[in-house]
Amino acid sequence: MTEQPQAQTETGTESETRPGAGRPETGAAPLKIAYSPCPNDTFVFDAWAHGRVPGAPALDVTFADIDITNGMAERGEFDVLKVSYAVLPWVLDEYALLPCGGALGRGCGPLVLTREPGADLRGKTVAVPSEKSTAYLLFRLWAADTVPGGVGEIVVMPFHEIMPAVRDGKVDAGLVIHEARFTYQNYGLHSLADMGEHWELTTGLPIPLGAIIAKRSLGAGTLSLLAESVRTSVRMAWDDPEASRPYVLEHAQEMDPAVADQHIGLYVNEFTADLGEDGYAAIRGLLTRAAAEGLVPPLGPDALAFP
Repeated sequence: MTEQPQAQTETGTESETRPGAGRPETGAAPLKIAYSPCPNDTFVFDAWAHGRVPGAPALDVTFADIDITNGMAERGEFDVLKVSYAVLPWVLDEYALLPCGGALGRGCGPLVLTREPGADLRGKTVAVPSEKSTAYLLFRLWAADTVPGGVGEIVVMPFHEIMPAVRDGKVDAGLVIHEARFTYQNYGLHSLADMGEHWELTTGLPIPLGAIIAKRSLGAGTLSLLAESVRTSVRMAWDDPEASRPYVLEHAQEMDPAVADQHIGLYVNEFTADLGEDGYAAIRGLLTRAAAEGLVPPLGPDALAFP
């Protein structure tokens, strides 16, 4: 994921809202939303953020790396957030999981990178972008199955520092996500293992990465409108990909446009429009296995239910 050291804010265009129970009135304050500047998020939210989704509430957008948005969710700071699925057990009392807009898929999992191919990670130092990320949960589940005795020290560092740290020998391995799948060779690094591949082989389920959550206090009507707005926004982006390109590239920093396209192609898919049975099974499977390993609190039976 593209690193964004500090949150950045922009106010979306206010659009006309349709009347309906629980829906924000025209002229209401924009909903405060935070998501990453990564191409998949800007692609999904472009139409909505710019007021092109009929009937959708206006948005006040903040851009932040997902480790920052995870903390925002734990503090209850925003109306709507893109977070790691791994943080859900800590926030679902206050937030509801939306059934769309997030990132799940196949062949898109985090990678463990090393300087030498086939390295042995027993007792070694591994850099990770967050200990409350889906990537970290997948890594811990992989290590429990494949690294006898376990890895050594876990070091949390900003995402953009991980590959240079592995290259320079500051850490023995690094856990990376998103566009690093396409760029790690530029650092002379090797992929030791694909966490998503391990997950898919052992479960048969898609890889749950990022979720969209919204405050339960908004009410069932507004939550349903938010889900409808996300679905419409992503379908509009699919129907006219060029419309979102300026927004995507503006926030992708120095990312090559071809890499941005690969990024969108990998992380925006049918699960973005609707989680469906496989999506919910993947989320429950990840969090149930992680709870069994003592990595997260257990979920309540209705924690993932959407109003």
